[in-house]
Amino acid sequence: AYIWPAYHDEPRWRQFMPKGEGEWETLRKAKPQFEGHYQPRIPLWGYTSESDPKEMERKIEVATEHHVNLFIFDWYWYENQPFLEETLNKGFLQATNNDKMSFYLMWANHDASTLWDYENSNEHKVIWPGTVNLSDFETIMDRVITRYFSHPLYYKIDGCPVFSIFQVKNLVKGLGGRRKTRKALELFHIKVKEAGFSGLHIQAILGGIKNRSIKKLGIDSLTSYQWAQHVRAQGDYKVWAEKNIAKWKEWNKKYSIPFFPHVSIGWDTSPRFKERREDVIIHNEPELFGKYIGEAMDFIDQNQVDPPLITVNSWNEWCEGSYLEPDMKYKMKYLKALQGARHIE
Repeated sequence: AYIWPAYHDEPRWRQFMPKGEGEWETLRKAKPQFEGHYQPRIPLWGYTSESDPKEMERKIEVATEHHVNLFIFDWYWYENQPFLEETLNKGFLQATNNDKMSFYLMWANHDASTLWDYENSNEHKVIWPGTVNLSDFETIMDRVITRYFSHPLYYKIDGCPVFSIFQVKNLVKGLGGRRKTRKALELFHIKVKEAGFSGLHIQAILGGIKNRSIKKLGIDSLTSYQWAQHVRAQGDYKVWAEKNIAKWKEWNKKYSIPFFPHVSIGWDTSPRFKERREDVIIHNEPELFGKYIGEAMDFIDQNQVDPPLITVNSWNEWCEGSYLEPDMKYKMKYLKALQGARHIE
């Protein structure tokens, strides 16, 4: 399950979240925008800081009890420095029970915009670009190898640390084209091997990437971050989900590398905006979510996907309406649905 590490204080976060609570401040402002609209969403565990190891210990305990055994941390790098690392560094890595699960990074290398600024979220103004040059990318390589890949809990495939990239296009743009990006990734591989690993596993998040780019860049696997990236998130959950699931076979046939199936719980970004949002998913009940986890399990068996990895959006995307964490309405029902998921056939 992906973790959006936004619910703690950080100096640069204060320009958007001045009270020091992280994006809980935005969630508290949510209001229903139409009849039957499920807002506000109130966390059952309260508005706690995810950089607190004790809070993370509770999350790890509950996650692993319900068959979530891997956290994928959204990881940020802006203006040649990390952003929102404390959930991982102080929360997860200092939790006393973190040996119950693994983790890896998804570099969320998109531009940071006023989307996070409730007062100006409709402006779509870029605040920090997500692109990096080669020098910055080398700094990133060294940081993730030393701090994270070398950690015994870091998730590996065939002995290779997995590093997921949200926007391959943005990486190529910053590095100056596919050829230069390929050379940069080759350097990344070299550095990882010099650190004692078998190699590096580069995972890309699907979103307009072409097969020829995958081959030229040496991407090793694909998955999704959010179904809203592939099918407009509007209306009934079942219709939206089935359109997305139909794409699994298409992608598996189209691409020459492994595709790991993904299931999203919902989509509702209305807490981030003052104005009404048209793109809201409704009727996304826990039982349906569990059904689609079962379909992902079937896809893995039928296509002999190895390792049998299923990604879920998410553990805690509260302001996007897609989270496993318990709220006041559903309590543990989404987690129970995941835990009880069975093969459909």
